[in-house]
This record gives sequence, C-alpha cells and structure tokens, in this order.
Amino acid sequence: QVQLVESGGGTVQAGGSLRLSCTAYGYIVSTYCMGWFRQAPGKEREAVATIYSDTGVTDYTDSVKGRFTISHDNAKNTLYLQMNSLQPEDTAMYYCAAEVGIFRGSNCLRNYGYNYWGQGTQVTVSS
Repeated sequence: QVQLVESGGGTVQAGGSLRLSCTAYGYIVSTYCMGWFRQAPGKEREAVATIYSDTGVTDYTDSVKGRFTISHDNAKNTLYLQMNSLQPEDTAMYYCAAEVGIFRGSNCLRNYGYNYWGQGTQVTVSS
C-alpha cells in the first residue's frame, strides 16, 4: 500500500507563514516528480511547486516565486512546502502528489502524470 498524508494547514493572517508536510507510507518505487497543488473554490487545480526526485531541481508557479520553498527529506520520506508572506489569494485546499512508475519527463510543473495524491490540507489566509 502507498499513502500520502498531508499536515500543517490552518488559518493565518496575511504576511504570515505555514509549513506543510506530506509523508509517504508504504513502499514506493521509481518516484520521479513530486509536488504541491492547490485548488480554490470555483477555480481549477493549479500546480504550485514541484521537485524532481533524482536531481532535486525545483520549479514554482509565478505567483509564489520568492515566497514558497519546496523541499524533500529522503530519510523521513517527507515532502515540505514552506509558505512565507502568505496572501489572501493563496487560500485553497493544498494537495501533495507524486509521479510514480512511469517517467514522463523531468519538467515537473505540469498538471498531468501525477498518480498518487494526498487527501489535502486547508490553508486560509485572512486580510
């Protein structure tokens, strides 16, 4: 079995920070891309930050560059998203995801190919 479990969401005022965590349980073979996605009410799901497992190369959507940092702790099997200078437009349900088993390319900031998903953690930013 493979399970991704997110934590760290909550409510914060504009300008504040949160750190999201995603821990993988069970055996996962051939992990390529890992990433954080978000979806706000009435909007489509958006890739926020990704990391290519083999090299550690990261990528971010333009709206979070300079504010968010994605990282991976191999020893803990945990993916992190450090979110600083949060703004109301960051309010959304945040999901972690992994691309496992099929190599689709090392450019991970995309909306296809992710086949393992967490249940999500809510982030709410008040003005």
